Amino acid sequence: MAKAGHMIVALKAMLMPPHMFSSKDPKLLAALVESRKRHAPYAGAFLIKDEPGTDSSVTSGSDTEKSIYELKGKELLDRLHEVGTLAQITSIQGDQVVLIGHRRLRITEMVSEDPLTVKIDHLKDKPYNKDDDVIKATSFEVISTLRDVLKTSSLWRDHIGDFNYPRLADFGAAISGANKSQCQEVLEELDVYKRLKLTLELVKKEMEISKIQESIAKAIEEKISGEQRRYLLNEQLKAIKKELGLEADDKTALSAKFKERLEPNKEKCPPHVLQVIEEELTKLQLLEASSSEFNVTRNYLDWLTALPWGNYSDENFDVIHAQKILDEDHYGLGDVKERILEFIAVGKLRGISQGKIICLSGPPGVGKTSIGRSIARALNRKFYRFSVGGLSDVAEIKGHRRTYIGAMPGKMVQCLKSVGTANPLVLIDEIDKLGRGHAGDPASAMLELLDPEQNANFLDHYLDVPIDLSKVLFVCTANVVEMIPNPLLDRMEIISIAGYITDEKTHIARDYLEKATREACGINPKQVEVTDAALLALIENYCREAGVRNLQKHIEKIYRKIALQLVRQGATCDPSTAAKLDSKTDGTTVGVDEKVQEVVSETAEEAEVVEVVQSNEKEDISINQVSDSKDHDETKLEPEVEETKPVEKVLVEESNLSDFVGKPVFHAERIYENTPVGVVMGLAWTSMGGSTLYVETTHVEEGEGKGALQLTGQLGDVMKESAQIAHTVARAILAAKEPGKSFFANTKLHLHVPAGATPKDGPSAGCTMITSLLSLAMNKPVKKDIAMTGEVTLTGRILPIGGVKEKTIAARRSQVKTLIFPAANKRDFDELASNVKEGLEAHFVDNYNQIFELAFEEKQKEQ
Repeated sequence: MAKAGHMIVALKAMLMPPHMFSSKDPKLLAALVESRKRHAPYAGAFLIKDEPGTDSSVTSGSDTEKSIYELKGKELLDRLHEVGTLAQITSIQGDQVVLIGHRRLRITEMVSEDPLTVKIDHLKDKPYNKDDDVIKATSFEVISTLRDVLKTSSLWRDHIGDFNYPRLADFGAAISGANKSQCQEVLEELDVYKRLKLTLELVKKEMEISKIQESIAKAIEEKISGEQRRYLLNEQLKAIKKELGLEADDKTALSAKFKERLEPNKEKCPPHVLQVIEEELTKLQLLEASSSEFNVTRNYLDWLTALPWGNYSDENFDVIHAQKILDEDHYGLGDVKERILEFIAVGKLRGISQGKIICLSGPPGVGKTSIGRSIARALNRKFYRFSVGGLSDVAEIKGHRRTYIGAMPGKMVQCLKSVGTANPLVLIDEIDKLGRGHAGDPASAMLELLDPEQNANFLDHYLDVPIDLSKVLFVCTANVVEMIPNPLLDRMEIISIAGYITDEKTHIARDYLEKATREACGINPKQVEVTDAALLALIENYCREAGVRNLQKHIEKIYRKIALQLVRQGATCDPSTAAKLDSKTDGTTVGVDEKVQEVVSETAEEAEVVEVVQSNEKEDISINQVSDSKDHDETKLEPEVEETKPVEKVLVEESNLSDFVGKPVFHAERIYENTPVGVVMGLAWTSMGGSTLYVETTHVEEGEGKGALQLTGQLGDVMKESAQIAHTVARAILAAKEPGKSFFANTKLHLHVPAGATPKDGPSAGCTMITSLLSLAMNKPVKKDIAMTGEVTLTGRILPIGGVKEKTIAARRSQVKTLIFPAANKRDFDELASNVKEGLEAHFVDNYNQIFELAFEEKQKEQ
């Protein structure tokens, strides 16, 4: 008999090899110790069944152990498997007990419940034939598989001995990773052959698990050690190459590269720069390649050695050649071209050129930016452009400190590295739109860059060595000069580009814009004609801006529509086809051949532009004509020419201009053909050029002491003050001309400046307001086709104004014949081109009495 009790805990119930288990039941441990002392160190080991409805793979060990401790008597017996093991107690250390199974046992009946005592029978294996070939083969396969399993695990390698078949089956099942139910199945099997088969299945599964484990371990090991292996191999390769003299280390190679880059300009390089480079090269050799300081030093040397120290491009001092290039690229702009030619002439006389700072100011689209590239081409200088519009960081100009992460030099150092010469032409675009933020004031940083006295030693924060920029030609562009800070403006030479008059725009459109647009659209000049009247209407009614950018957009729009119209007619952009057609027809316009017609028609059909329906008969004719074209004579080709739709020449006239560009955007600025009483035409300057404006005055009510002036037209503060001054001056002049008349004292007046949606400001409308007030007071209209501009003081003096060219262009556009300017602006008017002044009668006055005589006295003489 054997006491089962609580000793039956989580055992595999195998006969061999030794099995260790842990017990927390003090009664069980005491019974085992007592049994060992009596020289009967044996106990019955039985596997406990899983609870019904539970999964043994999910239930935790602590839960199973707790449920076992709670079982007693009959309940415990029902949970035990009938077949167990007679196990020898080999050692007990604390709560650890080591057992070795010897025989199979079967419970027959219960003797007592507490403690649980049972009767057992010793089970024996069923008889078997040791010489049976099947049993031998099965056992050999078990042994072979066990050897493969034990290659990966040496835990049970020493326990392999000369087993008989039953013990071999027990050993194999014991060391396998099978679960307890599979091991119990082997334990309960008394047929040796069947037991060997069960064991073979278990060890085969163990073998597959071992292979999977080995592959997983290998993959992880390769993944972990891959980087280390690559690093070691690279280091070994470097060491081998170094020993053979094939390659130097990184630092030596970098130093050699920097020295080689510096060598061509070493003699021209300033001594202080050479000293810094040598110090940095020495520092580079002492630093570790993995340190952050190494990368900072390397980048610093990269920039220092990449700059063109003392390397200047050969300039072109041929004035005639430069004039030719400038005229090729731009029409007009005489002031700019004259200044550049002066610069070249001085350089030729001196033998060397110096840098200058030129600022081109004018409205958008007049060619300020594009003229910079032409100047560089004329001078044979490298060209570099960068825009400072909205720039708010000083570091963009002066560079960052090297200690900052991602530090870079400023724009000028980047420019010199990019162009490769120390005397490029640098175009600084939109200088009047410099921003100002938390990172400093870029306008102040530009002072050093654009000052001829300072830029010979320009200091970039990143390089921290002086750079000579005295040979650089700076060209700046601006729309409004007043937006440029005065200290910066003082360092620049201002050249104003007022804009283009209608004649100039016509030449530009014909000679430049139309030609470039035609080539871009792939249109033959013989296929289209834009009349002078259409071009003039386009300029007057659609593109009144001072520049030509909007004119270019409209010309492109016209030619795009022409291209579509030509394609719809069956034209092609194939030069060979066009040449072939021209040769056949001696320059006359005819249709394309049938094959081209089909291709174009198919393309148009896919684009849903036109729909071509051809009959089978025509298709057959077309195929025959293409295949036998060499054999056809002129008479056979005649039907083809007749059936082909001819491509008509597209003519753009003033009458059909709206079909290409839509309805006119601008209408005539001249509201009145003959100005009525109280209305006078003035001249104004805008950022888009010049324009005419009317000053209208009417009386609201009359009465004793009701004299007042009401202003409308979205006038600014300066213009409102001018209106008040004009009211006072007009009142004084009326009193002098017509004593005793109290018009202004007893009349409430309303002065309006159309258009009301456009903001207006400035003092130059003073004389126009006085004339309008006097015209209403005397009930006399002013002279026909007269316009005036000028600031007026309280004493009637006329002060100079700006924008003379723009205002003159606006007057010509409105067909004004007589202009009145302040006497101080006579010099500005005389400098205008003759085609701008043609047909205009200009008067220059310094007192309003002169304007009065021009506007009213001559009117009286005419009457």
